[in-house]
Amino acid sequence: DCDWDYSGCLHFTAIAAGGAHTCALTNAGSVWCWGDNSYGQLGNGSTTASSVPVEVMGGTLFAAITAGMNHTCGFTSGGAAYCWGDNTHGQLGDGTTTESHAPLAVAGGLNFVALSAGSEFTCGLIAGGAAYCWGSNGSGQLGDNTTEDHHSPGPVFGTNSFDAITAGGLHTCVLAGYNLLCWGSNQHGQLGADLNMDYLTPVNNIAMSFTQVSAGWSHTCAIRLSNGDVVCMGNNSGGQLGNDSTTDSNSPVVATAPFGVTFVDLTTGFSHTGAVGDDDATYYWGANGSGQLGDGTTTDQHSPTKTLGGLTFTAITGGQSHSCGITGSGAAYCWGLNSSGQLGDGTTTDRLEPAPVTPL
Repeated sequence: DCDWDYSGCLHFTAIAAGGAHTCALTNAGSVWCWGDNSYGQLGNGSTTASSVPVEVMGGTLFAAITAGMNHTCGFTSGGAAYCWGDNTHGQLGDGTTTESHAPLAVAGGLNFVALSAGSEFTCGLIAGGAAYCWGSNGSGQLGDNTTEDHHSPGPVFGTNSFDAITAGGLHTCVLAGYNLLCWGSNQHGQLGADLNMDYLTPVNNIAMSFTQVSAGWSHTCAIRLSNGDVVCMGNNSGGQLGNDSTTDSNSPVVATAPFGVTFVDLTTGFSHTGAVGDDDATYYWGANGSGQLGDGTTTDQHSPTKTLGGLTFTAITGGQSHSCGITGSGAAYCWGLNSSGQLGDGTTTDRLEPAPVTPL
């Protein structure tokens, strides 16, 4: 059984929120998307927005998905990468700057084991841990020691073997073992480096060990290996660093967890952050003007605040002004801004707490 039935009872296993669209992966490998489709980022061959899930065309079965501002990417179980949507800066990686309303193969024939879409660029890891990036590069977010856009995958500068990668607004971070390295814009301190300048190659300025990392628009958060604390750095205008302030920080600050709670999963949105606790509750903090924290209000929260609904999410994601999660039974829920139907509930009404993604 499943919580809801869509085209024969889909079980979602992963979910990715973009600028104003959302995509989810089923246990069968199909991808369904909803929300803004101005650039074809829903992948259904059109540019018409949808407030309910529509299936990505082409029949390719995916193993993982990721969503950028106006584009979406995924890779198959064999590692072949595909992208669709906006391609103004080459973020689809097919060698052109022509947008696509259906999945296009990423050039180069690389086999990916991880993929992360930033605002207008995409990065991934291949087997062995080498990092490749493509798309917009004005702040050095591709890590190739230039600021030139690239329309197909190019290697990150230096010899590297990474274990995880995350792409943000204008920056990228990786884990090498438990060590955090970042590159791109450091305007707000999101790389953890002292100087508020662009870094065109990976830098490691943080003497901590981490198990997870997530890059938001201009902030970065990570889970510490030693104690499960979430630490964040960078832009804090909405309280997205979670340390009870709105002051930017170039060094990691600890998000104030509820007493006794250790965080086990992490996501970042445009100006908000989310985490799942070992108490099975979900917490969000930061900007909340559209209800993207899911706490029933539109008030910014400067420390982790429990999302309403009592749901246990196995995966969570943050978009520009909305958030989503999936439960262990494969049901999807979203909350926050819904002007383009990015919550997938059949309406364009904002939701201040989790609402189920509904079938037709």
